[in-house]
Amino acid sequence: MKDTATQRQNRWTPSKRRATETLAKRAYDALEEMILTLDLEPGAVVTEKELTRRTGYGRTPLREATLQLGREKLVEVLPRKGILVSDINIAQYLSLLEVRRVLDRFIAEKAARRATAEQREDLKRIAAAMEQEAAKKHLVEFMRLDRAFDAIVETAAQNGFAVNAVKPMHAHCRRFWYLHRHNGDLARAAVLHSRLMHAIAAGKEKGAGKASDTLMDYLERFTRQTLQLM
Repeated sequence: MKDTATQRQNRWTPSKRRATETLAKRAYDALEEMILTLDLEPGAVVTEKELTRRTGYGRTPLREATLQLGREKLVEVLPRKGILVSDINIAQYLSLLEVRRVLDRFIAEKAARRATAEQREDLKRIAAAMEQEAAKKHLVEFMRLDRAFDAIVETAAQNGFAVNAVKPMHAHCRRFWYLHRHNGDLARAAVLHSRLMHAIAAGKEKGAGKASDTLMDYLERFTRQTLQLM
């Protein structure tokens, strides 16, 4: 049976799929930032209509975004009720950092070996910008740069299995940091991130691994100090 004109128009072309994927990625970025900066608080239930109003994105990209956030355990979709923002599980957080340490070191070393010249230059620019934003105490901009850094390194590492495993951990860590930001040293965090980025940009695999471990040492100390204060 021949396709009708309407059927042909409604069939998704590659360009339409790319446009939808781009909107979904933007919706994901917007929702993730709202969750990480506690604009959407842990334990809150929000409706799709409310998210549309607050983000400006339509139903399809928002659903794609919430599905991804659900896989990362940042939200839970409640049928006929809305979207539940997950709580921060303090008891499991140190265990998360143990696993993240191994994956971060692996990804950093692979990125140092495999990054393109363009990616290496981008990391240098992000490192400089991150230190500048930390000096101004602009935490949201700092976190955006941190996400950009992660995205470049994850692409450069060229290992999808490791990246898929670690991405949700990075999101949960950023939210924990934002929640307890008054206990942290943003300038110190920026310096440690910068050293890691410069090691990767210079192609120093062992140096990148060591810089990654040093950053994780800092994050673990920050976490333990925070838990003692709670």
